[in-house]
Amino acid sequence: MTVEVVVTGIGVVSALGTLESTWQQILAGDSGIRLHQPFGEIERRPLALIGKKPADFILLTRQVLADAIVDADLILPLPDCGLVIGSSRGNQAKLEELAREGNRKKEEGFSYLEEKEKERELLINNYQFIDFMPHTGAIAAANFIGSGGPAIAPAAACATGIWAIAQGFELIQTGQCDRVIVGAVEAPITPLTLAGFNQMGALAKTGAYPFDSRREGFVLAEGAAILVLESAELAKCRGAKIYGQVLGFGLTNDACYATAPELGGKSGLAAIKQCLERSNLSPDRIDYIHAHGTATQLNDEHEAMLIEKLFPQGVAVSSTKAATGHTLGASGALGAAFCLMSIKHQILPPCVGLRESNFNLDLVKLARRVKIRNVLCFSFGFGGQNAVVALGRYR
Repeated sequence: MTVEVVVTGIGVVSALGTLESTWQQILAGDSGIRLHQPFGEIERRPLALIGKKPADFILLTRQVLADAIVDADLILPLPDCGLVIGSSRGNQAKLEELAREGNRKKEEGFSYLEEKEKERELLINNYQFIDFMPHTGAIAAANFIGSGGPAIAPAAACATGIWAIAQGFELIQTGQCDRVIVGAVEAPITPLTLAGFNQMGALAKTGAYPFDSRREGFVLAEGAAILVLESAELAKCRGAKIYGQVLGFGLTNDACYATAPELGGKSGLAAIKQCLERSNLSPDRIDYIHAHGTATQLNDEHEAMLIEKLFPQGVAVSSTKAATGHTLGASGALGAAFCLMSIKHQILPPCVGLRESNFNLDLVKLARRVKIRNVLCFSFGFGGQNAVVALGRYR
């Protein structure tokens, strides 16, 4: 017998606020993108910051986790709860701070080796070295909720959030857990991240315009989204509210280019078809697609091609990145949260600021009230990571 997996709690933190605030502002066509210069050595540019300065990765993890737990009406501790909390950048800001401090001391005439040894001893003595490990977010979450269950930390570039949902879904379906908290956290606004993406020519100079003919690149953003997944049996036993059901997923890899999708779309199409098959859905039963929609030339063109090939009926499509910015590994988890809000409220979020598009898609320009049963959320990451999740109304 197949175990049904439902979502009973959602936590979101973005440049537009928490879940309800973010959702309402997206529907209203607002954006959290502003011109910022968080680092003096890097020019002012559009970014989506949560606060006035770059967010702390661990504090952001705890905040979004707490919001999801409250929303799911759970009481701590949760000793048997599984955790799948991913991130593409992790706590990179801390590593960069350490590197800058080492360089500063070297320039001031300190012995590099002596200072490195002192720093190493200090880090070990204070247990701060844990802050630099890839699974920092998952471990912080496990400590926060008092869980001794599995704590997994996937990293699959911008596909990380959906990878996390897929892994949590499988933990429940295979009987390893009855409840798994999943999602992704990103605090990527650091000098190295900005410099790297800028060098690639991926960053926008004025704003984010997914699927728009004037699109110029993505806007880097902070953000996090956490979903509480439970078996339907557990959720019903405790009388939990249910946002929707996780129906299935598709995960593939292009094994092709490091920073561009495989142009024929073979692997991307395979991920979508895999998801539909596992979810027992045909393309004509999909009411909405939350696109990855980064506003880069290559992504939007590639994604539009995939949708046009598989969904000839003209399914509704939108991307929320013009409102939240691109939260990298957290973007798929944010997209899934917005899909669940669409199902709950029976309203589609718009491509904020979309003026003119050259793509033959039914792009949602303004919030649209329609009947929504089944939706797909897409994520496509550097390295050719393709991730798709299907969500539906729980009956």
